Amino acid sequence: MIIGYVLLSWLPNARESFIGVWLGKLVEPYLTPFRRIIPPIGGMLDISPIVAIFALQFVAYGIIAVIGFFV
Repeated sequence: MIIGYVLLSWLPNARESFIGVWLGKLVEPYLTPFRRIIPPIGGMLDISPIVAIFALQFVAYGIIAVIGFFV
């Protein structure tokens, strides 16, 4: 969902579409803390979605490791 939301930012007015608004409601609450910590590079390039995806993968691998430990 995060990747789809980022891809929509490349298309003019795509975030104002039904899908863009729907994805925004799902993704923005997760991205907001990362955007507070990581400012855009050069004022335009927002790398917070990349960091958010890495954080999500880190948590997922941690959960898998914990489950594997108990199995």
